[in-house]
Amino acid sequence: MNLIPIVDRIGDHSASALFGLITGVIFGIAAQRSSFCLRAATVEFARGKLGPRVAVWLLTFSTALVWVQGAALLGLFRSSEARIMAVPGSWSGAIIGGLVFGVGMVMARGCSGRLLVLAATGNLRSVVAGLIFAVAAQMSLHGWIAPLRDWLAGLWITTGGHNLDLLDASGLPRGAGLVLGLAFAVLALAIARRNRIGTSTLIFASGVGFAVAVGWVLTYALAQISFDPVAVTSATFTGPSANTLMFFLTRNAVLGFDEGLVPGVFLGAFVAAAVAGELRLQGFEGERNMRRAMAGAALMGFGGMLAGGCAIGNGVTGTSIFTGTSWLALCCMWAGAMAADYLIDQRAPATAAA
Repeated sequence: MNLIPIVDRIGDHSASALFGLITGVIFGIAAQRSSFCLRAATVEFARGKLGPRVAVWLLTFSTALVWVQGAALLGLFRSSEARIMAVPGSWSGAIIGGLVFGVGMVMARGCSGRLLVLAATGNLRSVVAGLIFAVAAQMSLHGWIAPLRDWLAGLWITTGGHNLDLLDASGLPRGAGLVLGLAFAVLALAIARRNRIGTSTLIFASGVGFAVAVGWVLTYALAQISFDPVAVTSATFTGPSANTLMFFLTRNAVLGFDEGLVPGVFLGAFVAAAVAGELRLQGFEGERNMRRAMAGAALMGFGGMLAGGCAIGNGVTGTSIFTGTSWLALCCMWAGAMAADYLIDQRAPATAAA
C-alpha cells in the first residue's frame, strides 16, 4: 500500500485525520444500517434470548477478528505495534471500568458509538448524552477526576511494560485468531438464520468489523512511512470523543486520527439515515429518562476511560488483536450491563407494582 504520495501532499497529521475520516464513514454507514449496539445485545441476552441484536453484535465481533487477523497474516498489520498493545494495560481498570461502563450504557440506552450514530439521525437525546460522555471522558483523562482514574488503574497493571497478547501468552499460532473468528462467525450466522435476519443487515454488520480492520491497516501503513510518531489505532470512542471535543474548543489542538474518526462516523450515519429516509428529530420522554441518560453517559465517560476503551474500543477493536485487558473489559461490560438491566429495567417495575 503506497501512501507516500498522499502523505507528501497533505502531511502526516492530515493524512492521519483523513484515514480516521475514512474509517469513521465506513463505520457510521454500517452501524446505522445494521443497528449495531452492544447494549441492545446484552439486554437481549440478559432476558434469555439469542435474538437479532445478539446476532448482529456477534457477527460484527467475529468479522472484526477475521478481517484483522487475516490482514495480520498477509503482513498488512502487526498487532505488536498497536498503541493499546505497546503500553501497559490495567487489569483493575478493565474490571472496574468495564462494569461501570456496562451500567452506564444501559442507563443511557446505548453505548458511546451507538449514541454518536443516533445523534447523526436527529436523536437529540443522544446528542445531549454524547456531549456529557465526551466531557466526562475529558475530565477522566486530564480533569478533576483524572487522579481517581489513575489510582484505580494503577491497582493492578500488566507486567513487562506492555499489554498482554492472549495468542502469544497461550502459545497458539497466529492463525488461531482467524480460526476463532470464523467459528464465532458461524455461530452468529446460525443465530441470524434462526431469527430470519436479512442479508443486507448481515452485510452491514460485518461492515462494522471491516471498518475496524481498515483503521488498523491504514494507521499501521502510515506509521511505517511517517517521520513523526503515529499511533497505530482504530475505531474507539472514549479518547477520540474527548480529543475531538477539545479540538473544537481550543485553537492549538493537533489534527489526527481521532479528530477524523468522530466526524466521519457522524457523516456516514447521517448519509445512511438520509438515504433510507430515517432522519427525524427525537427528544427525551420525560424528566426521569433525561436524568437517567445523563447519569449513564457520565458513567460511560469515566468507565470507558478507566477501562482503556469503550464498547467498540475494547469490545471490537481491542479484542480483534487479542489484547488481554480488552477481553476482560468486554466481559465486565456484559456483566455490568446485564446486572443493570435486571436491577433497573426488569426488577424495578415489579417492585413498584408490588
